[in-house]
Amino acid sequence: MITTSIQDNITMARSLMSIKQSFDYIERELFFGKTKVYMLAINGFTQTEVLQHIVADVQSLSDGEGKIQNLDNFIDCKLGFAQVSYVDDWEPLIKNLLSGQTILIVDGFAKAVSIDTRTYPLRSITEPDTEKVTRGAKDGFVENIIMNTALMRRRIRDPKLTFELHQVGEDSKTDVAIAYIKGKAEEKLIEEIRTKLDSIKVTSLTMGMQSLKELLIPRSYFHPLPSVLTTERPDVASSYLEEGYVLLVPDASPMVMVLPCSIFQFTQSPEDYYKSPVVGNYIRAMRLFSLLASLLLLPLFLLFGAYIPLPEQFSLVSTDGMTPIKLFVLVLIIEVTLDLFRYSTSHTSERFAGALSIVGGLIIGDVAVKLEWASPEVLFYGAATMLATLSIASLDMAEGLRIYRIFLVLCTGFFGLWGFAVGLAVILISVITTPTFGKTSYFWPLVPFQWKALKTLLFRYPTVKAQPSSLLKEQKSKKNE
Repeated sequence: MITTSIQDNITMARSLMSIKQSFDYIERELFFGKTKVYMLAINGFTQTEVLQHIVADVQSLSDGEGKIQNLDNFIDCKLGFAQVSYVDDWEPLIKNLLSGQTILIVDGFAKAVSIDTRTYPLRSITEPDTEKVTRGAKDGFVENIIMNTALMRRRIRDPKLTFELHQVGEDSKTDVAIAYIKGKAEEKLIEEIRTKLDSIKVTSLTMGMQSLKELLIPRSYFHPLPSVLTTERPDVASSYLEEGYVLLVPDASPMVMVLPCSIFQFTQSPEDYYKSPVVGNYIRAMRLFSLLASLLLLPLFLLFGAYIPLPEQFSLVSTDGMTPIKLFVLVLIIEVTLDLFRYSTSHTSERFAGALSIVGGLIIGDVAVKLEWASPEVLFYGAATMLATLSIASLDMAEGLRIYRIFLVLCTGFFGLWGFAVGLAVILISVITTPTFGKTSYFWPLVPFQWKALKTLLFRYPTVKAQPSSLLKEQKSKKNE
């Protein structure tokens, strides 16, 4: 507990924190009138200019003001700053200090003043690289929870929009906000999220959003497909809030999590809604086709090229008499090589990414064909598969399908038709059993069937007919009945 003796409080603060050893702690012993005050702050988290104005105004009281008799009245009259609170214990004091607030410990009072003068290192607001659109808003979330909530509040001026703050991690104490609109989100789901967040026992959220996902949904890491939907776009997050979903907004992460999740959410893209309904529906249909092509195109090419040759007049597969083993090896090499180029391009500076793509697409591909390390047919189907994969709006979904595709290629290459059939069945079981939060079906609204909700996910409706109607909450209420 904080005591009335400022010297004891200073000694305690220095014993609890490495104030003298760590250069980024700011400590000052000041006088407000005749009253001694001990100030603590973190360099880099505090708006220095604002803090200087506050302290200068109060210090200008001079000795004639005497000693402070009533701390509450003094702060209300003399400290003209918007966000001020009081703490009387060391645990909340240290938490506030390490989150960027400025602490004033006043002699003669068993409580400290916490002033919210914090500011965090912040990059500029830009469009997310993984969720680009040709038209529409170009802003995206950043690594600051205050800025992220403001971006959503700007789009939804509803007084019932709520951001509940929780902390996760015994050491990191990462701020995580539960975002929802009262009356639209299901209260049972909100309470379940509260309970889960408060019960998480972990040292820190080492990898931010990914760590939080694995903690919220046990054993989800055994399934390649994503168990939750994440987005870096404020317009997408705001639309889900209006539909009755609940968001998790962690600090120090440019992503928010949408709960609960279904597989149909990954067929959507903000691009659909920045186009006319006809064009939007066409793009969405192409995206659905890309999901199937990404998974099945290479395995089917291997199956029909190596094990089940089709009649010549119906065949779109030409393997030039290659043996099944050679074709299987070539398909695996192309699969790994194309992934290697994709990853190397994504992690390369933009100045060299174009050159790297040219090297991979022209030089290496051409040389591989001439040296008979690959065939044009294998290169074509591999490139078509990669193109379908890149057309998928969600990066998490695309990478999950890639794992399934490699598994299916291996099953087909080793066991032929039976391997393809069994592999496809195993993939289907894995998709069906993908865990989600709140025990919601991964195939909702197909299972349980809700046509009103399903059609809004499959088709791009005109704005007049597509206003949010809390479909998730309606589905839950009908299920409870």
